[in-house]
Amino acid sequence: MRSLAQPEVIRSAVTAALVSSLACYPRLFFWAHRPQSLWYLEAVLFLCGIVLWAFVFGWHARYAQRPVFTLQVGLAPFLWATFSGIAVAMALHFWIDPSLRLRTPEDYPMNVGRWLAMSLFTLGFTQLYLVFAAFDWFVRLFQSTRMAAILTVLFGVFVLTIKVNASPVPMPTGLLLGLVASRLAIGSLSVYCYLQGGVLLAWWWGFLLQSRHLWKLL
Repeated sequence: MRSLAQPEVIRSAVTAALVSSLACYPRLFFWAHRPQSLWYLEAVLFLCGIVLWAFVFGWHARYAQRPVFTLQVGLAPFLWATFSGIAVAMALHFWIDPSLRLRTPEDYPMNVGRWLAMSLFTLGFTQLYLVFAAFDWFVRLFQSTRMAAILTVLFGVFVLTIKVNASPVPMPTGLLLGLVASRLAIGSLSVYCYLQGGVLLAWWWGFLLQSRHLWKLL
């Protein structure tokens, strides 16, 4: 835990949390039925972001033996991230999104502005919560990248299960299995990108996934 209290870790975490909370602002602004005021939600995301980014800056380089941010990504990992991101985006676009859009239309952007807001939220907070911070917490706890990767993927499935159970309308078995399979694939490839190229490569992969919505909007 001493790693989290290092001044450079705290400075980096606060800076990154500020950027993340600002990136989340458009999505919160467009949220029609906010349970709290906008400034309160922003403050919560900022404070939570400090803790989550502290996990990343305090533990990733030390226990995963890989940099958090790097531009020195090998050609093979970059190509793999690019082609796998396009493939998964196409699979979601043709097989998952049509059914899911009818059930939860609020999860899909209605125009380019909403798409940008949702994409910024995904890159600014969702990936941080489901991949970066989760992986680094697990790798600190078990000190094994393999175990941390597996548990991070399962954590994403667990969050998906909570969301599905919270829905008032039961989800068809076929769609549920498709969602679980896609969550396993997305989690596995996100962790791969994070380990191979740090946050930037994982963001690139996530951006490709979000870009599938532009096909319908444009």
